[in-house]
Amino acid sequence: MRALITRPRADATSLADQLARRGFEPVIEPMIEIVPRGDALPSLDAVQAVLCTSANGVRALAAASPRRDLALLAVGDASARAAREAGFARVDSAGGDVAALARLARERLRPEAGRLLHIAGSDIAGDLAVALGRRGFLVERAVLYDARAATALSRATARLIADGAIGLALFFSPRTAAIFARLASAAGVAAGLGATTALAISAAADTALAGLPFRRRLVAAAPTQAALLALADMAIAPGERLALSHPA
Repeated sequence: MRALITRPRADATSLADQLARRGFEPVIEPMIEIVPRGDALPSLDAVQAVLCTSANGVRALAAASPRRDLALLAVGDASARAAREAGFARVDSAGGDVAALARLARERLRPEAGRLLHIAGSDIAGDLAVALGRRGFLVERAVLYDARAATALSRATARLIADGAIGLALFFSPRTAAIFARLASAAGVAAGLGATTALAISAAADTALAGLPFRRRLVAAAPTQAALLALADMAIAPGERLALSHPA
């Protein structure tokens, strides 16, 4: 069974390996391209902790500064793993979404201990500065990369979709889901999605897919890659926990 991966390429590679180990044939078709901005990183003096809402933010921070001594709070396990691989030693994972990251910051940090630096891209989900500002934290945002939307599906992927040859499609954000919906419609291949099960990391991502004729759509039990992979495991045994699905 082919599994379509819509994540940026740097994130898609490790996911493809995990899907391949599960018996899927990965098809990587990034909906977003990550482009470093080259902007200067704000001063890290008096920064209590860095907040990273994606692995892309971790990689951008690692490229912009040699410092690895800062406390780093990551939105999820994949971002935390990227931070540790980059050499950061003081890493905590919120294991969820932006709201979970804000909760972790409130639990682990104190407003009077110094400002927080949010490493972000040009497309920002949630507002950590507002959520934490209500609790007295000062949050500075550093936009270190642009997340550019794809403008068309590749010919190879469009052909696979049109032929009904994609069994699963994985979506990790509302934005990537919305871009895919637009590009599939523009390519005239949406009808081929009747053979595809869509796996969304959140209800918001699933909502962006509602206009497409998927065979069925499933939403992860938690906003994590592990939860999304659990749905992929379910797909190997059709009929299991069908109550989680809803018709497109």
